[in-house]
Amino acid sequence: MSKDENRFKVLYKDGSQIKDAGVRQILVDTETGVNYLVWKSGYAGGITPLMDSEGKVIVTKE
Repeated sequence: MSKDENRFKVLYKDGSQIKDAGVRQILVDTETGVNYLVWKSGYAGGITPLMDSEGKVIVTKE
């Protein structure tokens, strides 16, 4: 992967930094295909892998 390529792609984005709810995004790692839920509000935030109903990590194949 070259420096010009981004490892993560944004699949979904919702919310606003202006509101208290913050910004929610779903990212996909282009190398592994693993999907992540990212939440950010002000100076706080978090990231976790997305799971399906069986508790398995969601993987997007490109």
